[in-house]
Amino acid sequence: MVKYAKAIDGLAKDLARRLAESYGLAETDFFKGWPRQFRINKYHFTPETVGKLGFNLHTDSGFLTILQTDENVGGLEAMDNVSGKFFPISPLPNTLAIILGDMAKIWSNGRLCNVKHRVQCNEATKRYTIASFLLGPVTDLEPPNEFVDDEHPRLYKPISHEGLRNIRMIKKLSDGEALKLITYE
Repeated sequence: MVKYAKAIDGLAKDLARRLAESYGLAETDFFKGWPRQFRINKYHFTPETVGKLGFNLHTDSGFLTILQTDENVGGLEAMDNVSGKFFPISPLPNTLAIILGDMAKIWSNGRLCNVKHRVQCNEATKRYTIASFLLGPVTDLEPPNEFVDDEHPRLYKPISHEGLRNIRMIKKLSDGEALKLITYE
């Protein structure tokens, strides 16, 4: 487990660095010191739960999530932001799903999308996933200056990952609506 967690942590850092490089940013290790979280999920799908949600619609509060899905049991669905329709993220052998969260949207000044997703119960069986989260800074996050200009004014007030999570919990907002509470008017 420790070896897997270290390897996934290295992958998360590499993905964040490459994302920054793809935008031509000078600072590509902006995520240093950000906390990470590792979680194993077990779903107990029964005949009574088929056709129901195993996990409600939400966005992840952190920067990015690396999800190893159950190769034998599907159920992960993402929402198309334009149509509002859901599409399955089918499990494929030897693959990982990468999900961008609220902190990625803040960091990119709205250029990246936080992915709304849920888990649908499709069959009566157990489903296991391993989720690794690169959360966000313990200090306030602001987009790099390269993401802010006359055409792209600053969208969000600076906030830490913990600050955003507190808003989400207190206001019971789990699918990205908390970002509306930290926008500049």
